[in-house]
Amino acid sequence: MPLIDLTTVVRAPVEQVFDLSLDVNAHTASMSSAGEEAVAGILSGRMSRGDSVTWVARHFGIRWRMTSRITAYDRPHRFVDEQVAGPFRRWRHEHVFVSDAANGTTIMRDVIDFAAPLGVLGWLVSKVLLHRYLRRLIEDRNAYLVRALAGNPARN
Repeated sequence: MPLIDLTTVVRAPVEQVFDLSLDVNAHTASMSSAGEEAVAGILSGRMSRGDSVTWVARHFGIRWRMTSRITAYDRPHRFVDEQVAGPFRRWRHEHVFVSDAANGTTIMRDVIDFAAPLGVLGWLVSKVLLHRYLRRLIEDRNAYLVRALAGNPARN
């Protein structure tokens, strides 16, 4: 059962981190290396509970399409997006935000529970390749959010 659990500290108020994490434009910009774009559902702006978006992107040289929906929403503490249709047998991404006002930071935690299709072959691909690739994608996305909230979204 592949699981990614990643914690990122952001020097910004929890409400700003939460809101930017749900922004379709910020997501698209953070995933520009994969050419990711929203093609259906919410195409720009901030998503909320019940909203869905369909993304297309190129990963491993293959064009992928995935529709996800915001299934839980508790601003500014937590939201969950889950795959409705797409390449995974299962995709659930929980985003948790904890304010550390004393330090002027927000602790952002991503917990991703996913499963590839194709049974044992999918499990092997997840173990050998997909887990590391997806973790790096989320790390890159979070680095973008940190830079954007600091006023410098461009890569350093």
